[in-house]
Amino acid sequence: MTNRWDGFDEVVAVADAGTFVAAAKRLGTSTSHVSRAVARLEQSLGAQFFHRTTRAVSLTDTGRTLVDQFRRLIAERDEAIAMLDLQGEPQGQLRITCPTALGERFIAPIVRSYVQEYPKLSVDLDLTNRVVELVSEGFDLAIRTGTLPDSRLIRTQIALRGIVTCAAPAYLAENGTPQSVDDITQHECIIATSDVWRFRNGNEPESLRPRGRLRCNSGAAVFEAALAGMGLCQLPEFYVNRAVAEGQLVEVLQQHRPDDDPIWAVYPQRRHLLPKVQRLIDTLRRELPAALVQGCVS
Repeated sequence: MTNRWDGFDEVVAVADAGTFVAAAKRLGTSTSHVSRAVARLEQSLGAQFFHRTTRAVSLTDTGRTLVDQFRRLIAERDEAIAMLDLQGEPQGQLRITCPTALGERFIAPIVRSYVQEYPKLSVDLDLTNRVVELVSEGFDLAIRTGTLPDSRLIRTQIALRGIVTCAAPAYLAENGTPQSVDDITQHECIIATSDVWRFRNGNEPESLRPRGRLRCNSGAAVFEAALAGMGLCQLPEFYVNRAVAEGQLVEVLQQHRPDDDPIWAVYPQRRHLLPKVQRLIDTLRRELPAALVQGCVS
């Protein structure tokens, strides 16, 4: 009986590797097996997937159309098989999206160790501050912070991050130190990605819209501007705690510091049982809180 999957893996491997020889090495089989499997599938479907020359292999128009479909079907097949063995080794491709600064400093090192632990796993880590649509863009997992809108996605809290309002000593010496949240309106503020600064007044949350001449979507750039004495800033503590500990910045309104922001792992429901997703979430929940603390004080 003919295997309905015969040739799918081989076509994708040739498309990705660029040659039949490289595809065979990737699949751990012989070049002749790959060549025969591709030829059988081409004959079965009545279509040619590759232009073949003595020096190179390239996809035909039909091949370009079908290889993406084959890749999706293979991924879904592998996911279905993986769901049958929840204790199985993470394998296949894992696509993750994460905010840039959090990803560069903390998520990427954890993911790098995770990939090294599981040799059958490959990871695509996309660092962006854009809110990615997980299902339509084909991502398995997102790392997100703060309050999340209701959705059909599943979320698991993996850590917390503190929020600090601070300024350089020279700025405070010249402009005074705010004693209340309302005093912020009298100060020059360096504004990051959020237009609203959050505080706590007793047991109640409080917020205001700061005013300032400098706005930047890079937390690192806002931090540098605060060090230069350009005004107050409100940033996640991993940016500023070392500078506060060394006296380069001074935390203000500490009694009004807002509640810590949750950090979430967010994922589509159909993927939540996959070992490659579940084990990474477990790893992040175990390692990220300590990494954030170490990153703040180092």
